Amino acid sequence: MSDKVRWGILATGGIAQRFTTDLLTLDGAEVVAVASRTEASASAFADRFGIPRAYGEWAGLFADEDVDVVYVATPHHAHRAAAGLALEAGKAVLCEKALTLNAREAEELVALARDRGLFLMEAMWMYCHPLIRRIAELVRDGAIGEVRTVQADFGLQGPFDAGHRLRDPAVGGGALLDLGVYPVSFAHLLLGEPSSVHAHALLSPEGVDLNTGMLLGWDSGASALLSCSLDGDTPLTASVTGSLGRIDVPRGFFFPERFTLRRHGHEPEEYVSTDDPLSFRHEAAEVMRALRAGETESPLVPLDGSLAVMRTLDAVRDRVGVRYPQEVTPA
Repeated sequence: MSDKVRWGILATGGIAQRFTTDLLTLDGAEVVAVASRTEASASAFADRFGIPRAYGEWAGLFADEDVDVVYVATPHHAHRAAAGLALEAGKAVLCEKALTLNAREAEELVALARDRGLFLMEAMWMYCHPLIRRIAELVRDGAIGEVRTVQADFGLQGPFDAGHRLRDPAVGGGALLDLGVYPVSFAHLLLGEPSSVHAHALLSPEGVDLNTGMLLGWDSGASALLSCSLDGDTPLTASVTGSLGRIDVPRGFFFPERFTLRRHGHEPEEYVSTDDPLSFRHEAAEVMRALRAGETESPLVPLDGSLAVMRTLDAVRDRVGVRYPQEVTPA
């Protein structure tokens, strides 16, 4: 691949706008096409960002020979179809989190990408953030000893009305896939896949989770206490406690501006971000690095890790009784 990486953007909502804004600040990144379900939406997005081609349906984007990689920013329920069609068309894919509705769909996507020898990555931008990477390095290097507990939360004040996508089961609504994926992924980053999953939730009349608490356990004896909510402004903080110390991440733990390492017998050490913590540049740059290197997955966001997170999310939904319409077998 040449130094220039040509992107196609699938969907035109808020996260696609934020991603494209940051993407266009990267050297070597070129956005050549955008697609939406309506031509008007695609055209308006193209006009805003100076994108040369706009498609009012997905097929045009997938058939565009100038597109190297497709960024899938649709709601969760469409990830499997959209990313799958892009891979079948020979495109590399960066797909928003959660990767799919469930582990079965994720396994299908990963198998397809590996069979075709194509790049696929979940857009877990937190994993690409320099400070999160530093936290993982410190934990891996034993800076706080053996990990004993992880705590993390992500809640929005709400309330969201019944017509909002976050309360719509048909599009994978609920707190877990939109918000809970962050604390779950944070725990997975530090401890891997848990051996036990317990959960409790408040469900909406539509059947999606409004407030979910999770207790994950590992054979090492470590545990994680995690929560997500569409009905309360939680602290949005995280902490990792080990046998020799603790790491505290303040509000906005998944895009931190700073964190503090506290070790027994030492003064607290503060680590501070040197650039915009809210930027999507890091994950986009990682995709471009991998493509230029001929890699089919990123070591920062490995596919096996994304599959493990999806299994945990499935287990949580199983415990609290959330099933999406696409998963219900007709009688």
